[in-house]
Amino acid sequence: MGKTFYSLLAALLLGSTLPLYAQNELSNFTATGRGGVATTFATDYQAIGINPANLGRVGGATVAFTIGEFGVGAGSQSLTRQQLRRFITDTNQGLTLADKQELARAFTSDNALNFNADATTLALAVQLPVVGGIAISNRVRTAGHVGLNQNAAEITFLGRDAPIYASASAGNLPLVSEALAGTDIQLAVLNEFNLAWGTRLIDLPLFQLSAGAGYRYIQGVGIIDIRVQPGNLRAYSSMSPVFDIDYGSMVNNPSFNLQEGSGLHPVGKGHGFDLGLAAEVGKALRLGVAVTDLGHMTWEGNLLTANDQKLKRLKSEGVGSYNFFKEAAEIFATGTDSLFTYETGQERRAELPTKLRAGAGLRISEYFEAGLDVTLPLNNVAGNITTPFVGAGLDYKPTRWLRLSSGLTGGAGYGVSVPFGITLATKVYEAGISTRDVAGLLTSENPYLSAAGGFLRFKLGGRSQ
Repeated sequence: MGKTFYSLLAALLLGSTLPLYAQNELSNFTATGRGGVATTFATDYQAIGINPANLGRVGGATVAFTIGEFGVGAGSQSLTRQQLRRFITDTNQGLTLADKQELARAFTSDNALNFNADATTLALAVQLPVVGGIAISNRVRTAGHVGLNQNAAEITFLGRDAPIYASASAGNLPLVSEALAGTDIQLAVLNEFNLAWGTRLIDLPLFQLSAGAGYRYIQGVGIIDIRVQPGNLRAYSSMSPVFDIDYGSMVNNPSFNLQEGSGLHPVGKGHGFDLGLAAEVGKALRLGVAVTDLGHMTWEGNLLTANDQKLKRLKSEGVGSYNFFKEAAEIFATGTDSLFTYETGQERRAELPTKLRAGAGLRISEYFEAGLDVTLPLNNVAGNITTPFVGAGLDYKPTRWLRLSSGLTGGAGYGVSVPFGITLATKVYEAGISTRDVAGLLTSENPYLSAAGGFLRFKLGGRSQ
């Protein structure tokens, strides 16, 4: 089961060489076509996790629902497209010494790999008189980030033969915080159940103001959070049995809350909250601001933690195949030949990846709308964006049934990108596909690609958006 899960995870994340934004809209295929610009655009259940106040707008669909919207992505500022694809197509292929040396150089980057996969399995939104808009959804979110300094990259792929071991005298290895400073490895897999509400507070002829709030119950499927700064190592992991981790003798430790079983089998739980405001000024201008993912998780199954310590010598030769996710996790996170000495624990509390979103939109007509978004990370935790995101997006409807989306975006650990999306839209249904960077489809180096799609997104009542 574990090997199958890693293969599936890798296929989802890298099969099309696609990018991370670690925001909530990747499974929102209409937002993906604008590069994630959504604070003023998102409506009905797609406002969940973005700006719940948009549920308070009037004039949209009375009922909207879906049974499938998804998005997958991965990107790098140092790896080539060919290298990324080999982690999928050649998972069982061993690495030669030349391969290992080349990958060690490529992974020496603070943005060596970013990835995520989001899927909304079911969502529903309704507009009720007086009450406003109410939406529910189930969503699975996976997000990760890998940034390694030179020592960490060489240890990952060369193992015991890494130069740092040869240069250090026997028994005189440096501290982890000295040798690996600047290394960040983060992975979060969450299963969410969302409830959001938005209502109109002020309704004047030329000014309307809506407020909204969202709540989510979160099941934690797995987390790895390793951050190394000079003089400071913070590392912990809590992984579901589905990852098939070999914990060795640690399972006999009475303080180790071993979780076994099949399926996802959550090892953590938490509660998250979103708050937002949305304003409409005149007939064209829309403004929005929201704080998302307030709250925390409590990880309590298969929990391991590590603090600063002497660097350990690996017994292995490092990652030996393109099955990178599993082998790297065993080196850094939880394996019997791990780079760190971990301690078992019963419980760890961690903040959710909180973000501040602000946006402005200009609705010129029912056929054309443009917007500007800024998203700021409010903490540095697994699943959050690494740097601020800025994007300009637009929707254009050349006909009543076709909507084209594009824009210009940058930040969140990436360069400038040009998104593009195509949506078939009527008063009853929407279906479409989009990418966060159409230019990346045509380039071979340092890929920055993404894809999202939606099936059976229905809207009943109101007008077509």
